[in-house]
Amino acid sequence: MIAVVDYGSQFAHLIARRIRSLGVYAEIFQNTTKAAELKNRKVEGIILSGGPRSVYENNAPTIDKGILNLGVPVLGVCYGHQLLAHVLGGKVVPSSKEYGKEILVTAGKTRLLQSLGKKEQVWMSHGDSVVTLPQGFIVAGKTQGCKIASYANDARRIYGLQFHPEVQHTVHGMKMLENFLNICGCRRNYTIKGIDRKLVAEIKAKVGDGAVIMGVSGGVDSLVASALIKKATPNIYCVFVDHGIIRKGEAEYVKKLYEKLGFRHYYYADASQIFYKRLKGVTDPEEKRRIIGRTFIEVFEAKVKELKAKHGNIKFLGQGTIYPDRIESAKASKAAAVIKTHHNVGGLPEKMKLKLVEPLKDLYKDEVRELGMMIGLPREALMRHPFPGPGLAVRIVGEITAERIGIVQEADLIFTEELRKSGQYDKVWQAFAALLPVKAVGVMGDSRSYGYIIALRAVTSVDGMTADWAKIPNDVLERAASRIVKNVRGVTRVLYDITQKPPATIEYE
Repeated sequence: MIAVVDYGSQFAHLIARRIRSLGVYAEIFQNTTKAAELKNRKVEGIILSGGPRSVYENNAPTIDKGILNLGVPVLGVCYGHQLLAHVLGGKVVPSSKEYGKEILVTAGKTRLLQSLGKKEQVWMSHGDSVVTLPQGFIVAGKTQGCKIASYANDARRIYGLQFHPEVQHTVHGMKMLENFLNICGCRRNYTIKGIDRKLVAEIKAKVGDGAVIMGVSGGVDSLVASALIKKATPNIYCVFVDHGIIRKGEAEYVKKLYEKLGFRHYYYADASQIFYKRLKGVTDPEEKRRIIGRTFIEVFEAKVKELKAKHGNIKFLGQGTIYPDRIESAKASKAAAVIKTHHNVGGLPEKMKLKLVEPLKDLYKDEVRELGMMIGLPREALMRHPFPGPGLAVRIVGEITAERIGIVQEADLIFTEELRKSGQYDKVWQAFAALLPVKAVGVMGDSRSYGYIIALRAVTSVDGMTADWAKIPNDVLERAASRIVKNVRGVTRVLYDITQKPPATIEYE
């Protein structure tokens, strides 16, 4: 097992996912973890993640120095790179910022960078630099703006990378991680094959004769989680809360899907007017998310009370929470900077006295899809693009109104239809239409018009933690844009977003 020690990086889980994809189990640990715990867990290697702090700040996250005496290889990434140098006697100082793609020139022989080229494209994100190395270390690579972009001590098996090998923009980052696993001597035996039986058995043991209530959305995570729970017990009550900010036709689609899969207890709660009322005039993205989260809980809680009165054995709450749900909510580490509140993390009020059932909590999205295939769920449902919990609220920049919701629903449907017709839908990770809070002049017929701008976004990704903009053929984009402007009242212009993640997020808010 590889321990990924999290210093607040938004990519800590991405490191773990990359390690798992190489056939080695990886787990996230808090940066306050002691050497004794890692020793007890029999870790074979340790990776220190990046983070938003500076190592020389007061109360900056540090490391139990005993970890460096465990005799297992250690790799520091970004903040981890700086931290290792700092605690081992090197020097870290503020420097000119490097952000984005850079060229690493390898220098000095080290096992970590073996089989790589003299020049490698890497991805940087830092404002501090290591300027003096600890005794016994060599410079393994540099960039134009960073003279110590990588260092190594092969004898002690301690390494540092100022850049991020885990993101797609570092072209041969996986090779670097593979080299580190070879240094650790890890066996490549991690797989989720057969995990469905294990998870069903665990749910049975926990739930017993009790019933489970679960909020479902039609998304992959809640679908697979509810299907697993259904295999463990027939006593599952699925509730679809319609907050009114969903895809066009979504409520009907989800109802038919769950009926087709044989769920006996499926309930629909139309709460759209409550959500619209509370969101009126709200423009701050975080406030929108908080309102939606709180209101969802209220509506769901009312449904739980109603069903508990009817079926008294409801004792458990099922959730489709997956491992990366903790990333952008800063749940993996107290050192993380919150980017946005996540809709899956939190839970219901304690007064409901429901015990959580989260069968997917240790899996990543691609693993969840693989698990869904194992248990026979329809591929079309498993390969649907991710849809955010707050729905179109995070795709309408600014105030949410009935008019704007209608515009985004229609534009999104048209874009999806064109992607499906052209065979592009299954080639991208996620695609959608967003509405920008500005208007632009257009010409409709012979008349001047003034309407909204729609931004189309399509990205390619493995797990949604990093993403590149999808190279959709121009004719497909042209057809989508023409149909949107022609058929969606109030839109005069359509743009295509070509920003990567990072620096952008996939969603708009």
